[in-house]
Amino acid sequence: MSKPVPADAPPSVVVAPAPESAAVDGGVSVDEPAAATGGGVRSMVERWKMEGAPARARLVLRALGWLFSLLALVVMASNQHGHGGSQDFRQYPEYNYCLGIAIVAWLYTTAQVVRDVHRLGSGRDLIGTRKTSALVDFAGDQVVAYFLISAMSAAAPVTDYMRQKADNLFTDSAAAAISMAFFTFVAIALSALVSGYSFSMEVLV
Repeated sequence: MSKPVPADAPPSVVVAPAPESAAVDGGVSVDEPAAATGGGVRSMVERWKMEGAPARARLVLRALGWLFSLLALVVMASNQHGHGGSQDFRQYPEYNYCLGIAIVAWLYTTAQVVRDVHRLGSGRDLIGTRKTSALVDFAGDQVVAYFLISAMSAAAPVTDYMRQKADNLFTDSAAAAISMAFFTFVAIALSALVSGYSFSMEVLV
C-alpha cells in the first residue's frame, strides 16, 4: 500500500533517458558522421586514384627514362679506349650527337620527374593551367623521343660498320650506350602516349 503524498510536497521531476545519438553543435548526431562522411571520404579516395593513375604511370616511365638516359650518357662519355684516336668517341660526330641528345633527355626527364612528384604530392602543377601543363607534357615527350630516335639512327650504322671490322671494347661500349638510348626512347614514347591521353581528356572536358 503506497503512502499518501503530502499536499505541500514539490512535484516530482522525471528525467527522460538520453537518446542514443545526442545532437552535437546544432543538429549532427554523434553516430551520423561515420555513416555520412565515410562514403564521401571513400569516394574521394577512389576518384583520386582513378584520376591519378595516368600521372603515376607517367612518373614511373619518366623515372625509367631518367635512369636509362643517365646510363647512356655515362657509357658514351667514358668510351675512350686505347692509345689511338680511333677508339675515342669524340672523333665521331655521330657519337657526339648521341651523347648530346642523351644529356638533353636526362635533363628533360629530371625536370619532369620533379614536376610529377610535386604535382602528385601537393595537387598543384608548377606550370599554369591543367591544359597548358598537359600540352607541355605531350609536346615535350614527342620532341625528346624524336631526338632520341634521330641520335640512334645516326650512331647505329657507324657502330655496326665498325663491329664488322673489329669487335672490341670501344664498339661494345658504343653499342651499350645506343641500347640505353633506345630504352630511354621506349620509356619516353610510352610517356608520350600517356601524356596524349591526358591532353585529349583536358581538351574534351
